[in-house]
Amino acid sequence: MSPINRRIVLASRPQGAVTADHFRLEQAPLAGLAEGRIRVRNLYLSIDPYMRGRMNDAKSYAQPVALGDVMIGATVGEVVESKHPNFAVGDKVTGMFGWQDYGTSDGAGVRKLDDTNVPLTAYLGAAGMPGVTAWYGLNKIIAPRSGQTVVVSAASGAVGSVVGQLAKLAGCRAVGIAGGTEKCRYVVEELGFDACVDYKAGNLFGDLKAATPDGVDGYFENVGGEVLDATLSRMNPFGRIALCGMIASYDGQPLPLKQPSILLTMRLLVQGFIVSEHLEYWPEALGTLATLVAGGTLRYRESIVDGLEHAPDALIGLLHGKNFGKQLVKIG
Repeated sequence: MSPINRRIVLASRPQGAVTADHFRLEQAPLAGLAEGRIRVRNLYLSIDPYMRGRMNDAKSYAQPVALGDVMIGATVGEVVESKHPNFAVGDKVTGMFGWQDYGTSDGAGVRKLDDTNVPLTAYLGAAGMPGVTAWYGLNKIIAPRSGQTVVVSAASGAVGSVVGQLAKLAGCRAVGIAGGTEKCRYVVEELGFDACVDYKAGNLFGDLKAATPDGVDGYFENVGGEVLDATLSRMNPFGRIALCGMIASYDGQPLPLKQPSILLTMRLLVQGFIVSEHLEYWPEALGTLATLVAGGTLRYRESIVDGLEHAPDALIGLLHGKNFGKQLVKIG
């Protein structure tokens, strides 16, 4: 009897905030495995902010998820059946298998993993795409120099937490922005940032000014909105901004800049980027990140929801800042 594959598909497109009604859980038997393909039992699913954009039917850097299709997402799992010469049953792998129990592939885009010194879940976070995103934005856009100040929003999250730690390793002053005293305490005491500003405390500009007495040379943006406005006001001449995410506007709220003239007067470089468009840097970044994780130098935290059926709630929580660290769903 064929195994049953549970999968979560996009049922409708949000017009504003995402709700559980925008998803549908389906079940179907798995078809037989063709020659040259592998079948992977997904163990963990990564939940990431970009998923909100893929739910929209709008022009963007990637095609939206079609209605009725499995929601997109990276997973780590184990090969349970193989008719491919390069993969064996028992291999641990990562790939874009989406919100489902099983993934099937011809091997393209699937990477084998060594979990001897790096936990499997880390390959979806600090030693995976979020880590590479942090590495690229910091090193290739901000290009920090020792002694400079780097600010990162969503500093306790999967990407922001890595940015700040890498900035410290580069000899910079690292300042985070996060929501709540617990997250800010974690950013400073466990991740080693020099300071962290609580944007929920009601004094964002004043607190950021106090935390950046020499101004800001590099800014890694994950949020947008008032956080971006406050940080722009602290930028030094010729500062660099790596524009990674704008989660504050993902539900459709317009968030215009209050002082766009700062971009000109401070001669700022603002570069948006999509990390999947820079695959030539992935081997170097992944090697560095895995080594740092294995050695305990790069620290991270995970929020894990148990059960594929709870993936929609995990995404909704992420979009409202309820997660702490990397958001994952345990499937297997």
